[in-house]
Amino acid sequence: MQEHIPTYDEALSLLKEFNKSENLLKHAYTVEGVMRYMARKKGGDEEKWGITGLVHDLDYERFPLQHCGKAREILVERGWPEEYIRAIVSHGWGICSDVEPETDMEKTLYTIDELTGLITAVAIIRPSRSVADLEVKSVMKKWKDKAFAAGVNRTVIEKGAAMLGVELQELVTDTIMGMREVASRIGLG
Repeated sequence: MQEHIPTYDEALSLLKEFNKSENLLKHAYTVEGVMRYMARKKGGDEEKWGITGLVHDLDYERFPLQHCGKAREILVERGWPEEYIRAIVSHGWGICSDVEPETDMEKTLYTIDELTGLITAVAIIRPSRSVADLEVKSVMKKWKDKAFAAGVNRTVIEKGAAMLGVELQELVTDTIMGMREVASRIGLG
């Protein structure tokens, strides 16, 4: 099959073909929103970064034990560009993939995938249940509480921040800003 540049509509359709869980879809929209924000900040291709974020967990609902590997198969089969596929597979580096993130897009996806989970958890326990009024200090306070959102791999976030050469607070700020742009879509408006 000839490699082509996927459109947003194709990516969304593919995501929904393989994922029915409302929580997984919201996570995909969250990561997409943050990836678009980060692409603008870093001078990346916003559409490419957004689409990559949108489908990064494409295979997770149906193939959790083959996560990242099955995504590669699905995307190769559909003629997706290697740049997109590599970024998607590298987000699982050290957990379910041996592909180390190298580009800014890959490093960003690797890092913010986990961080959006922590920020979402902090937002939903707030009275507003929103990222609109969420402050970095609230996230950092919960960061230190390892029992809070225990499933969030803080080591991945720290490694990613180091790879990106940014302080954790800056990364949290940027992730909150990206999530605010999609807050109504993800139920945190």
